[in-house]
Amino acid sequence: MGDIKIGGGNPFVLIAGPCVIESEELVFETASYLKELCEGLGIPYIFKSSYDKANRTSISSFRGPG
Repeated sequence: MGDIKIGGGNPFVLIAGPCVIESEELVFETASYLKELCEGLGIPYIFKSSYDKANRTSISSFRGPG
């Protein structure tokens, strides 16, 4: 995370990404778009996504590649 500080009166930080990794292409496309958007707005950005999303509503729901 480098020099990004969260909470304690520090500026807003966006932590975002797809809920679960569906493909490598989607991960890089989403991360690149959000990084560029945040850089333009001067907002620090941390990418977050799940490799194995075990807490799904249905047992048959997609959990990711993990």
